[in-house]
Amino acid sequence: MKLKLILLCICVAIYQVNCSDEKTKYERKVPEGQSHFLETFESDEIGKVWIKSKAKKDGVEESIAKYDGEWAVETSSDSVLEGDLGLVLKSKAKHHAISSKLEKPFDFTEEKPLVVQYEVKFQNALDCGGAYVKLLEDESNLNLEQFFDKTSFSIMFGPDKCGTENKFHFIVRFKNPVTGKVEEHHAKKSDFPSTVFSDGKTHLYTLILNPDNSYKMLIDNSEVGSGSLLNDLTPPINPPKEIVDVNDKKPESWDEREKIPDETAVKPDDWDENEPRMIPDSEAVKPEDWDENAPEMIPDPEAVKPDDWDVDTDGEWEPPQIDNPKCTNGGCGKWTPPNIDNPKYKGKWTPPMVDNPNYQGKWEPRMLPNPEYFEDKNPFKSLFRFSAVGLELWSMTENIYFDNFVIAQDPKFAELFAQDNWVVKSKLENERADKKEESAGKEDDLDDYKDEDKDEPEEEVKDEL
Repeated sequence: MKLKLILLCICVAIYQVNCSDEKTKYERKVPEGQSHFLETFESDEIGKVWIKSKAKKDGVEESIAKYDGEWAVETSSDSVLEGDLGLVLKSKAKHHAISSKLEKPFDFTEEKPLVVQYEVKFQNALDCGGAYVKLLEDESNLNLEQFFDKTSFSIMFGPDKCGTENKFHFIVRFKNPVTGKVEEHHAKKSDFPSTVFSDGKTHLYTLILNPDNSYKMLIDNSEVGSGSLLNDLTPPINPPKEIVDVNDKKPESWDEREKIPDETAVKPDDWDENEPRMIPDSEAVKPEDWDENAPEMIPDPEAVKPDDWDVDTDGEWEPPQIDNPKCTNGGCGKWTPPNIDNPKYKGKWTPPMVDNPNYQGKWEPRMLPNPEYFEDKNPFKSLFRFSAVGLELWSMTENIYFDNFVIAQDPKFAELFAQDNWVVKSKLENERADKKEESAGKEDDLDDYKDEDKDEPEEEVKDEL
């Protein structure tokens, strides 16, 4: 087949790939069932359902204390679904805070699972910032317009990144019933692909927390972390029964030496501490090609005095020294035998070690009853009731897209919702990525054929084209 025919076929294929990117129309689909919160952003609800914070962040400079980062409800820049709106964090290097009330508060005493699920799309590769949600504690004084970093939350969940450190948070706030102190407890680190921050695709984040205190963390419906509120949080929800007495000091007479020098040992008479470790090898013989009269370094015979060399200011010119090539095979200069280990060397004598009759073991401070100790065998029931969901974020990357929030008690409901929404969107995004990759490959082939065609004689395209 003629090269021009091949080029024509490739061009047609590329045209077909690039022109077949017609968008599917977005259609809101919600399965039957109940939820405490469901948000698909059918319209701009900022100021109505989603309330921007007017608060200021504590402990930072006044110029950056305000939560003045912009939010918008809009489609993503390269959405695969026509008309699919989401909540977009629009600013970088600013504090952002926005929140929305649940249809009804979530109460853990009902002993039903908690399912939190939402989508995030980093339209620009994330450098440093978060995309996690906070489930805000149901307090009588909760004011969404005053939502800030110190607002009490029950659970924090979602992705976070800064530099090379990638995190997938699951944080529980728990109140010690003895002291009344509230402390954050973090799930162990999850292992997940860092590409979620850079591939430009929509990813699904899911938390399932069960009444038996077990939890699962999923990304794109695949489990990346799991554990128990009882065993897998740091610090543990239930504190230790005993704590170290910080005032206990080791007695001066306490002997921790397991072995001690044998005081009855005597240095042997034939032990010579003056013998050196290394001695010349008495059996070594000077190589036959060793020339003791030849210098190790010689003037470089190829060196040339620079044209601008001034004897009056620079002194008498001498060529630089180089290794004597005659010394390469054998050697030059005064020959000395190599050193070897001295068989008579014993070094400094020290008495052997023996068991210490006064050994008392390794000292440890005594333990005291922990005044903050409690045991909650079912901490799930004691988690803070919450009544709002919020995004309180700082990011060095703008245009972070959020969509399809679900908070429910039925994992099946969230699964079906994801099947009807995220799975459809993800499939279309993957298909588009495959087409772009295919198109890029064909364009590379086209470039190769163009280069090859330069060397071919000009021919007319036959009628069969």
